[in-house]
Amino acid sequence: MTKEYIFTSESVTEGHPDKMADQISDAILDYIIERDENARVACETVLTTGICLIAGELKTDIYAPMQDIARDVIREIGYTDASFGFDYRSAGILNAIGEQSIDINQGVDRSSGELGAGDQGMMFGYACSETDELMPLPISLAHKLTAKLAEVRKNGTVPFLRPDGKAQVSVKYIDGKPISVDTVVISAQHNDNIFPSTLRDAIITEVIEEVIPKELLKDTTYHINPTGRFVIGGPQGDAGLTGRKIVVDTYGGSCPHGGGAFSGKDPTKVDRSGAYMARYIAKNLVSAGVSERLTVQLAYAIGIVEPVSIMVDTHGSSSIENYKIEECIKDIFNLSPAGIIKELDLLKPIYKKTASYGHFGREDMGFSWEKTNRVDEIKSYLRVKKC
Repeated sequence: MTKEYIFTSESVTEGHPDKMADQISDAILDYIIERDENARVACETVLTTGICLIAGELKTDIYAPMQDIARDVIREIGYTDASFGFDYRSAGILNAIGEQSIDINQGVDRSSGELGAGDQGMMFGYACSETDELMPLPISLAHKLTAKLAEVRKNGTVPFLRPDGKAQVSVKYIDGKPISVDTVVISAQHNDNIFPSTLRDAIITEVIEEVIPKELLKDTTYHINPTGRFVIGGPQGDAGLTGRKIVVDTYGGSCPHGGGAFSGKDPTKVDRSGAYMARYIAKNLVSAGVSERLTVQLAYAIGIVEPVSIMVDTHGSSSIENYKIEECIKDIFNLSPAGIIKELDLLKPIYKKTASYGHFGREDMGFSWEKTNRVDEIKSYLRVKKC
């Protein structure tokens, strides 16, 4: 029997208040980790009308100019005019950063010299053969749409756009294969004097049709600014908070999420580094031909070096038993926090780049967890036939 369904994912622009918060937190992390690889960082940002509050915990000997970093990020995003409801020059930047708890630190920097997990929790990684970057098509298209919204705003192609915005893509599947785009929803902040029809035409022509392949646009329904008006946006329209777009950051709902956010956390926090490693594993397994679709779960206990569990789900797309794939993961990949940091080269100021348009599938960013350099080892271990 043919199985037909529609699956939806969403993305938000870099000017969305939650994404602004993520970028500020990660910009602070980048500044610190570039100067102190042994720093422990857990930085949270809150944004509302005219105010940016930076909170969290640090363990470092260096000074980070929090206010300057935050203002630079807000300016780069495009909040450069008070008429937008938020302006990098006049916004109040408050610093409420504290020192990391010694109770947490003693579990991470163990007396034995080993590095323990910075928190407990479970992380998921996912890969599938729907796109060249091995990501689900709905979230891949949604990210490309929001990135395009920012591009046409910044280069002047659609000059009446403002920084805030969202995109939602619904893809029709038949027997697990994407067939067409059923619905596209875009909400884009705009200047006050633009007619809705002008904005709709520009979004369809300069954004949607430039991003989504023509063959996927078959009787597609468009909802462009469905409320009819989106002038008040950004932190003026809605408060922003670090870590509130975790499904946007990952796979758009195509696999489970452990609940831990990424931005503002140094790589000893396995919420972040463990999720990057799980993606790295899943992508290499799918690239090796182990399955067409694969989910990896890792779980850790705070202060403990090795994961407490490893789980694989091939969603019925592999002839290899799950336990054999799990054994392969244990034998090929070093899953300790120190091993993950070394394997993925995570002690670099790479994090602000991850904080908008997704942490996964962005091969043009050079993220180490997107490499497929373990394919030959996996094929040899599991005796997968070469494609």
